Amino acid sequence: MADSTSDDNSVLLVHAYLDGELDAANALEIAQRMSTDPALAAEGERVKALQQLIHERLPREVAPPDLRARIEASVGGLSRPRAQPSWRALAASIALTAVVASSSTWFIAGSQPTNGVAESLVSDHIRALMAAQPTDVASSDRHTVKPWFNGRIPESPRVVDLAKADYPLVGGRIDVVGQTPVPTLVYRHDKHLISLTEMPAEGQFGFSGGPRAIDGYNLVHWTENGVSYWAISDLASAKLEEFTQLFRRTPPEL
Repeated sequence: MADSTSDDNSVLLVHAYLDGELDAANALEIAQRMSTDPALAAEGERVKALQQLIHERLPREVAPPDLRARIEASVGGLSRPRAQPSWRALAASIALTAVVASSSTWFIAGSQPTNGVAESLVSDHIRALMAAQPTDVASSDRHTVKPWFNGRIPESPRVVDLAKADYPLVGGRIDVVGQTPVPTLVYRHDKHLISLTEMPAEGQFGFSGGPRAIDGYNLVHWTENGVSYWAISDLASAKLEEFTQLFRRTPPEL
């Protein structure tokens, strides 16, 4: 953001505000600040234009035509005629409406709900790809990237050097999940970028699952030593899994 006197937290709040992630009080406060701060207002306009571009060029895919049958089969008994709809039927109907409306291409097997954290991080990854620079700090040196997070987030992320395995470090940035700033490392493989976000493995951040895909982007998630990791890229799922295994096996240099 050029010629801005606003701090990093204010910029993050503008992004959260435009993503609908702030509560009413904070949303009102940041809206008022944007009306008096030209730099924040300009950032808001930039993000709005980016959101519109994403909407135009990356439309959501239509839900599979057999989705209704799959949901009915998973809850059971919805196809039988009833004089009065049961609470199970009503619940399934509400769930079906929510899923079809979102047109999400990512589903989680079993009874676990779709995780909003993953969708938020995919959006952050897409925004980074479309930005002039996908990182806030650009460096292949972990001794430059890791200290950059000090003072910006409660704890610096785990950073490893994977250049010899053809996954060089590009830099790092701060994303926002809900109202929480989280560290994201950026690695590269050939022409593909990988966003690796680390956050506390508790509450909604502790969701566990294997490789998934949202809007054409693959995800791998795992939890280790109290930390929840999310790797996101348009790399083939096998290559993204290879990256995560290399990251997990490589100890950080002291």
